[in-house]
Amino acid sequence: MSPVSSTSSWSVQRPPGADGRVFLVTGGNAGIGYFVAEQLSATGATVVLGSRNPARAEAAMASIRARVPGSRVRSVRLDLADLPSLEAAVESLGAGRLDAVIHNAGVALDDLPREETGDGHELMFGTNHLGHFALTQWLMPLLSAAPAARVVTVGSFAAKSERLDLDDLQSRKDYRPKRTYGRSKLAQMYFGVELDRRLRAVGSTVASVVVHPGGALDSLTPSRPPVHVRTNGARLRAAPAALLVQGKHAGAWPAVRAVLDPAVRGGQLWGPRVFGLRGEPRREPVWNHLADTSVSARLWDASHDLTGTDPSTIPG
Repeated sequence: MSPVSSTSSWSVQRPPGADGRVFLVTGGNAGIGYFVAEQLSATGATVVLGSRNPARAEAAMASIRARVPGSRVRSVRLDLADLPSLEAAVESLGAGRLDAVIHNAGVALDDLPREETGDGHELMFGTNHLGHFALTQWLMPLLSAAPAARVVTVGSFAAKSERLDLDDLQSRKDYRPKRTYGRSKLAQMYFGVELDRRLRAVGSTVASVVVHPGGALDSLTPSRPPVHVRTNGARLRAAPAALLVQGKHAGAWPAVRAVLDPAVRGGQLWGPRVFGLRGEPRREPVWNHLADTSVSARLWDASHDLTGTDPSTIPG
């Protein structure tokens, strides 16, 4: 396979069917996660929305059902900032297997003071990375029960210019909201790449794929009331930006392809085709800093320590 593309035919408008499969989308009630859930629901799969807010999850499910008649969509309460709650959240799935989890949920703070989760972790790092890291531990038995499950981690194009400070993962010494967010997404992406490396080492049938949505703006996103409402004024003001970036419906495409395309392999990175910012999904070379196994190994060990997870449950 070419290092930057897949030879398989793929249409974002006509993805393959997935009847009988079960997918979990964290943060599936809004933003990119909503559109991942909507698009996967159209394949005939059962799609579970992981959401902190039951009311927002209900609104998202109603929107999906209105647009995808006969869709099989349900929700579970999932708070990635509350590590002790994750085991019960996975039990509430009530599934014997899970064919894919899309690690999409995320917190972004814009010019706000540093906050912490109830577990004492910096909020963005604790939710975006540590929450998904710990969730994967509890999901692994369900993923392993599927014939060829996938863990799809949604990173960020913003992470391409960031580097981790392994001595200050919690941003205690130097907290800057935008940088801390970018680093939390970078940590997620390191996790996705390292997870696949460790899964391959033990011969697991589960594959881990990393994706990013490029530039995805609310103002270029079609309305899905009450989940998202775009005004005509916002649409017109954003029109010039459409030359460079896209809406969140299109930002969902790399994750949907990573779940469904049989040509996608573990350890790969997928993003938008045009400069990594917009367009249909394509395979990209793994960013150089993401390929640094010394960084990913140290982050992995630190993540186990910070979450209190069992190293034998997640390989390595």
